[in-house]
Amino acid sequence: MDPQLFRCKNIDQLIADAEHPERRLKKTLGWISLTALGIGAIIGTGIFVLTGTAAAGEEVLVPSLMKAPVLDVLLHGSHALGAAGRPGAGPAIAISFFMVAVVCGFAGLCYAELASMIPIAGSAYTYTYATMGELVAWIIGWDLILEYAVSNMAVAVGFSAYVNSLLGTFGIQLPETLSTPAYQPGTGWLPHFNLIGFLIVMLLTVLLVTGIKESATSNSIMVGVKLVAIFVFILFASKYIKPINWKPFAPNGFQGILTGGAIVFFSYIGFDSVSTAAEECRNPKRDLPLGIMTSLLICAALYVGVAVVLTGIQPYHIFKGDAAPVATALHNIGLDRLQRWVTIGALMGMISSLLVYQYGQARVWFAMSRDGLLPSAFSKVHARFRTPHFATWIAGFVVGIPAGIFDIGTLADLSNIGTLFAFVLVAIAVLVLRKTQPDRARGFRVPLVPLLPWLSIVTCVLLMASLTLENWIRFFVWLIIGLVIYFAYSRHRSALNPAPKV
Repeated sequence: MDPQLFRCKNIDQLIADAEHPERRLKKTLGWISLTALGIGAIIGTGIFVLTGTAAAGEEVLVPSLMKAPVLDVLLHGSHALGAAGRPGAGPAIAISFFMVAVVCGFAGLCYAELASMIPIAGSAYTYTYATMGELVAWIIGWDLILEYAVSNMAVAVGFSAYVNSLLGTFGIQLPETLSTPAYQPGTGWLPHFNLIGFLIVMLLTVLLVTGIKESATSNSIMVGVKLVAIFVFILFASKYIKPINWKPFAPNGFQGILTGGAIVFFSYIGFDSVSTAAEECRNPKRDLPLGIMTSLLICAALYVGVAVVLTGIQPYHIFKGDAAPVATALHNIGLDRLQRWVTIGALMGMISSLLVYQYGQARVWFAMSRDGLLPSAFSKVHARFRTPHFATWIAGFVVGIPAGIFDIGTLADLSNIGTLFAFVLVAIAVLVLRKTQPDRARGFRVPLVPLLPWLSIVTCVLLMASLTLENWIRFFVWLIIGLVIYFAYSRHRSALNPAPKV
């Protein structure tokens, strides 16, 4: 086998490359800004959109094993519960949120160690390049492109649904042809385009091009607004809880809880975005681990609280296919004025999520381009703003256009499997570096190694197995496309290739 495929990039060389004057990013972020970035990404579509669809499940027009969770197919064969659609968790979605928080906690610890010792843009891509070689790094980089792009497409769809909800409180209704996606599993293809989702992505692209400091300040303001909205929802809506709505608590058993967890896993991946800000962090060895773990802990508590209240004030099954479940629940119990304010908070939440994911996506492309695996245009830095402007603009169009076409469930499912795969490789990278470079300085160390990294690997694989067979097939098709690009283009232009002899 060609040794080039598994050559690793020296960590010291990675850090040195980041200091090249033409490709150096501006260091402006502290741990508070990083925590706000994490909360900005984590609290958004997950808490305001996916809570409903994960609790209620999803029905399809034509029952098929392709729509069933892989674990369900392995256990029950052709009688898989999910063949007629994705099984919902019911009120037990609160357990799904807690379970996924634990899984993400394991992964977050691994990210914190790697980010503190390799403070370079690129997140899991960079870590695997330093530990498992170029081919694995390419695979995970290609996978991260899928994760960030599809995540933001899903957020943009949720944003559009909440804009419609807010306008509805004023008696205004946008035409469905310009405010709903072209494809949904229950209806198939329609001549629609989600124009609102497209426009918000492009507006944030402009903001990201102008500078990370300005973007981080805007994100911090939006994080404050949405946190207030969440606390207001929990405080006032909890008075309308009817315990009867929590029965049955887990209508589809543990399989429903697992599948719900695999769906709402999408809600937690914001701490991954924190690690992509490593090169723009003033003190990465201290601030990155603190930002990752603090944002994760805060958001886990809020997610469980919202899930308990939401399924307590309305029967979970009414949220099937609903991209704005919180707004729907408040309207149904007669809290229209509160609905308006919470919807504004939800919109701020989704805008901040879009901002952070678009930021992270451009940084991954930037890192891959700097290593020669993508065209050099993606690593060009704007002369005035010191941001990767070309990568940011391309990311905007790559996300904005599909956001007008696909539905929330399809997009969230595809994003989750890519993220879980990235988490598995990050945990493996921790184990590899503990063996190969045990003496390298680490600002943070994962406790109980190798137990915690192995727990991260096993639990992530379990959640991956709870996604649909169709999702796995799409994921492998995406990886095959990526491998074709690598062998046809990237491996020949890698920065690690020896210079040609004169």
